Amino acid sequence: MAVYLGLTIVPILIGLLAAVAAALLGNFLVLKRQSLMGDAVSHVVLPGIVVAFVTTGSMDAGPMLIGAAISALVAAVLIEIIRVLGKVEPGAAMGVVFTALFAFGIVLLEQTDTGAIHFDVEHALYGNLESLVWLAGLEWSALTDPAALAELPPQLPRVTAALVVVIAFLCIAWRPLVIATFDPVFAAASGVPVRLVDGALIALVAIVAVTAFEAVGAIITIAMLICPPAAARLMTDDLVRQLLLSVVFAAIAAIFGYLAAGAGVALFVSGIAVSAAGMIATVSGLILALAALFGPRRLGARA
Repeated sequence: MAVYLGLTIVPILIGLLAAVAAALLGNFLVLKRQSLMGDAVSHVVLPGIVVAFVTTGSMDAGPMLIGAAISALVAAVLIEIIRVLGKVEPGAAMGVVFTALFAFGIVLLEQTDTGAIHFDVEHALYGNLESLVWLAGLEWSALTDPAALAELPPQLPRVTAALVVVIAFLCIAWRPLVIATFDPVFAAASGVPVRLVDGALIALVAIVAVTAFEAVGAIITIAMLICPPAAARLMTDDLVRQLLLSVVFAAIAAIFGYLAAGAGVALFVSGIAVSAAGMIATVSGLILALAALFGPRRLGARA
């Protein structure tokens, strides 16, 4: 059982924390009809992360966040240039820039020596979840051993810190965030700094994307920003209940998706295992599909 702790529970916990952090923020993107903004942020941060690593030789959170911020700024400037000079519709300009930057990030990954630290094209897309095991945690005594705890995968404290920051933001900025989400015009007239609140929300999405990127890759980050909140939205009109449901859906997707990637698939095809990130995203999509088919709001609309 202790072996299970070190080899399975830690990767599941990392995926779970990343999924919950993304889902909490994704609720507000869904309500603001900006779901694709999470997709965009996850794409834009890649070249910034790669350049930060090449420049510093470190995968620490600080350089990664700085690189992601610079990449986001470059994306904003490019979007405005294309929109103004090319007279292109804003959505089209965003699509071109986000796709081009993500492709540029992939090229950078292929041309730089990042494979040695498990940060290459495959890991950028699918993450590195299966290998984030805690080899020092093969005995229960490791839970109270400082030396063993120091060998925990660094991704675990990173995603934990990101989740704590997200929860703190929701608690501190709850009222202005809710008002700005549902009625930005009234919020602005009431003195709520709508631009600041929106900027803080997107900044947190970027932070979650960066901290989760190495561990779970772009696929889970995008799926968790959209699928659990969208499924929860189909289940209730109450915001607090929606947040709680999205957390439950994210947890189910992370836990059952990870387990199904190995043991679950083996029940049907012997000796076959699939990407944990891909399976987690698949389970998340199935939850959304079930909510769309059988959710109370959907059934009410049919009636």
